[in-house]
Amino acid sequence: MSMADELREAPDAVARQSHSLAAPLQDLTARLNARPPQLVVTCARGSSAHAATFAKHLIELQLGIPVAAAAPNIATVYGQRLRLNGQLFLAISQSGRSDDLVETAAMARQAGALTAALVNATDSPLAAACDIVLPIGAGPELSVAATKSFVATLAALLRFVASWAADDRLPPALDRLPERLAEAMEVDWDAALDALAAADSLVTIGRGPTLAIAREAALKLKEIANLHAEAFSGAEFLHGPVALVSTRYPILLFMPTDAAAAGLRRLATDLAGKGAAVFAAGLPIDGAVGPRWLPALAADHPEADAVCLIQSFYALIVRLAARLGIDADRPRHLQKITRTR
Repeated sequence: MSMADELREAPDAVARQSHSLAAPLQDLTARLNARPPQLVVTCARGSSAHAATFAKHLIELQLGIPVAAAAPNIATVYGQRLRLNGQLFLAISQSGRSDDLVETAAMARQAGALTAALVNATDSPLAAACDIVLPIGAGPELSVAATKSFVATLAALLRFVASWAADDRLPPALDRLPERLAEAMEVDWDAALDALAAADSLVTIGRGPTLAIAREAALKLKEIANLHAEAFSGAEFLHGPVALVSTRYPILLFMPTDAAAAGLRRLATDLAGKGAAVFAAGLPIDGAVGPRWLPALAADHPEADAVCLIQSFYALIVRLAARLGIDADRPRHLQKITRTR
């Protein structure tokens, strides 16, 4: 099965989660409400680490609880136990077989953390190491680069935070998300193809709910298109990296549909005025000049809108790989399961 085929399966995977996640989310939410943590620690690698960035945004925004990313080598290389008693440790993985995640989860559990594994492979060592297993439910993913499982992971995180925060706006948006994902895959971003195909390096930018999307897009540009790409928040880009801007250095911005949008729109216009080839994925302002706009679905819910943006990007990267003569299903030097320690 090709990457393009698996993208088409993402909407159904997201739709199935309302059933498969109901019981474990009820259990996890009950435990968190009975003993509220003061800190959430995430642990993930690759695309799952970008999902953890999405989780950080969601949890800090909806619940006001700080979220930090664990450095697995503290446990695996240095043998140090963190002071996590009473906190939430959230491990995210497609395969659940990376040794550093498994060992760090075991350390966190021994230290008294409530441990949860958001995994696609529920029979994996990571799942066995944690108190609660949240099934991503993406089904088999044969392409090396994670796409369907990443989309499903973001949707699962939305369901988790909706349950924990008792958010009444998110569940209806999640009900609409499968259909919107199917529509997002058909959105035409080919206006960016020529510039991306001719680039040696480029930048992706997001903010708020789209920072995780920008990071995932940069990874896929490396993995699938063999292009050097760096991801930044819109604010971080101005603290030095803006010096990279030139006519031959494309910039791909993922526009949020929340309070972060205004600042990112100003940045897009400013960068275009500096001569950059700026492609902004989102809804343009009438009469706006500067960046070239890549169409997006009408705004629905800011975090769900961000998930739709990565689905549109994945459809673009398949076409970009074809333009470059690259087999998107067999990225060079990569394998499906990466085991680090």
